[in-house]
Amino acid sequence: MLWRMASWGEFAAAEPEFAARVRERLDAHRHKTLATLRVDGSPRISGIECEIVDGELQFGSMPESRKGADLRRDPRFALHSGSDDPPQDDPAGWTGDAKLAGRAVYVGELSGELPGDLFRADITEVVLTGLDESGTKLRIEMWRPSEPLRVIERS
Repeated sequence: MLWRMASWGEFAAAEPEFAARVRERLDAHRHKTLATLRVDGSPRISGIECEIVDGELQFGSMPESRKGADLRRDPRFALHSGSDDPPQDDPAGWTGDAKLAGRAVYVGELSGELPGDLFRADITEVVLTGLDESGTKLRIEMWRPSEPLRVIERS
C-alpha cells in the first residue's frame, strides 16, 4: 500500500490547531526516540533531537551511525515525543505524547560545527495520545495526509 506523505508545513496548514498541540508535545522534551529498521528488518530505537525549520521536520545523525545507515537503506521511521509521568496527585493531569511516522529523506551533510547527515521527514501519520477532559478515557487523535482528523476514545 502506498501512503500519501506531507511535510510538516502541509500538515500544519491542514490541521493548524492539532499541529500546534503536537508541536507542544514535541517541544516538551529535547530528546525524542526514533525507530528505524535494521538490515534484517528488526527494529532499532535511538535517541534523537529534531527541529522544525521552514516547514520541515528535520533531524540528523552522526557520521557512520547505524541510525543514519538504517534510514539511507530503508527510510521508514517512527518518532516518539517522550512522555511525562502523570502527576501523582492528579493522574488525569497527564499531558500525553505525540508520535509521527513517515519516510526520512536525505538532505545532505549537516552544516555547522558537528559533522553528520541531515534528514527531513515526509510524514505519513501523526498521532496525539492523551486523556479526555474528564481524565477517564484515553483519547487518540490521528491524522494522515488526505484524510480528516480522526478521534478515538477508549474507556
